[in-house]
Amino acid sequence: MDADHPDAAVPEPSRLTVLSGPSGVGKGSVVAEIRRSHPEVWLSVSATTRTPRPGEVDGVQYHFVDRAGFERMVAAGEMLEWAEYAGNLYGTPRGPVEERLAAGTYALLEIELQGARQVRRAMPEARLVFLAPPSREELARRLVGRGTEDEAAIAERLGVAEVELAAAREFDVVLVNDTVTHAAEELVQLLG
Repeated sequence: MDADHPDAAVPEPSRLTVLSGPSGVGKGSVVAEIRRSHPEVWLSVSATTRTPRPGEVDGVQYHFVDRAGFERMVAAGEMLEWAEYAGNLYGTPRGPVEERLAAGTYALLEIELQGARQVRRAMPEARLVFLAPPSREELARRLVGRGTEDEAAIAERLGVAEVELAAAREFDVVLVNDTVTHAAEELVQLLG
């Protein structure tokens, strides 16, 4: 009960929802649709040691930190999950997630499989949602359609995707990304 406002209700804590799935399945597109259509949903901003790309803003796409600062955060237990990828560290600062959950805000975290497993250990009450492609063929088509990688990189991503698809059974819910709008609406329904 708020001393200044005795009638004010204390919000119920929310449950963290974690979205994961293979590369190319459309996680970023689904999250962008949720941001557009449901601004009340809070999306965690990851920290990284990589250099900002043109147009990226600190605190919007990522919190950009140096390696020493990131490692201090890990050592202090300030990261909910983290991993190293392509020589850079990426992770989810724990404090903002816990603050949003305590305030009763719908909180969404978009991360890779390794991070989802770490969140499962750190916050067993979190709901893990696996975003799956309609088919393996469609996933391959989407990766090729990006036009951002050569054949060898696509083949490597597809190999990793096979392993990630097998991990779907570790998740609480599997959503099929048949269309971005449909997948986003299904995910929003799971946040409540």
